[in-house]
Amino acid sequence: MTPAQSAPHLRHPPFRDKLPAPIYFRLESMPDNATYPVMQHPWGEFVYSFSGVTELRLAGQHLLAPPHMGFWIPPHVEHVGFNRRAAVHFSTYISEEFCDALPDRTCSLLVTPLLRAILNSLSETRFTETETQSRLLRVMVDELENCSIADSFVPETSDVLLAPVLEALRDAPADPRSNAQLARAFGMSERTLVRRCTQELGMSLSEWRQRVRVVRGISLLQDGASVESVALDLGYGTASAFIAMFRRITGSSPARFVGR
Repeated sequence: MTPAQSAPHLRHPPFRDKLPAPIYFRLESMPDNATYPVMQHPWGEFVYSFSGVTELRLAGQHLLAPPHMGFWIPPHVEHVGFNRRAAVHFSTYISEEFCDALPDRTCSLLVTPLLRAILNSLSETRFTETETQSRLLRVMVDELENCSIADSFVPETSDVLLAPVLEALRDAPADPRSNAQLARAFGMSERTLVRRCTQELGMSLSEWRQRVRVVRGISLLQDGASVESVALDLGYGTASAFIAMFRRITGSSPARFVGR
């Protein structure tokens, strides 16, 4: 049973068949272990995480949006959104007529600085359908087209050999074991582990582990932890080593990324 299926806090979308406006938005605060039902709708949806980690499951994919990232769901795609810990996300619903220039598949997006500024501004208000707000929403949709596709920031797999390794590392991001040690612990050769990562994740295990640490680090920083303590909690000997890794993956320092 997936986390989304077992989550006790069920949330329902605000509408099912028709949007109240061509482009509509809302800010949603989700408690721990919350989920929406499986759904599909005739409009596109962009989901952006302000805090916490928002996840999305659909046929053959599991997407993850850590804070300040988002994902795009084209019209008519069946999906289910959920979060394991409390999260705040921003949902933009876009009529199909405005989706032609947006990706034709579900994907994670690397949000541009301009789009982030627009989202921050909209999050401080509510939907009003005024002319000024409608223009801003159209600009937001235009800027979505400039976002780079990241597929999944932290991809998952159903591979019987690799999945247990990823689960262990996700639960303990500071795990110091090398690829060789992990391979032995999970009953495979190091060569098999490396090959499965390339095939199933599209990246090395080292890169995957660093992305998991970025996600965990963002959550800890948003909870008020210092960069130094987060670095130590994630297994780095110095804060500078953690900052260098974080900057390489996100393009920003940890403090700037979470708005300190």
